[in-house]
Amino acid sequence: MAAKIKKGDKVIVLTGKDKGKTGQVLQVMPTDTKALVSGINLVRRHQKQTQSQDAGIITKEAPIHLSNIALVDAKDNKPTRVGFKIEDGVKKRVAKRSGEVIDG
Repeated sequence: MAAKIKKGDKVIVLTGKDKGKTGQVLQVMPTDTKALVSGINLVRRHQKQTQSQDAGIITKEAPIHLSNIALVDAKDNKPTRVGFKIEDGVKKRVAKRSGEVIDG
């Protein structure tokens, strides 16, 4: 299936404890259908000491399911679904809300 959300996209959370917050996609895991979004779904984890990092409780992002996030439309900063169009033999992502091409 085609990637509707990619690394670097600005997304908004639709459900859960962070509903309404926006962030940038850091990593997409298509096999798990999850994504890491900066500042979203923060969890606190106990960390063992390593050569490069001290021990303690750290806060980091946990993956969030792709169905719980939506791409932010560039025109009005509201969530939009993603469609595809083929222009000049190149497949491009298109925002369903405004009809604008997302990348390219």
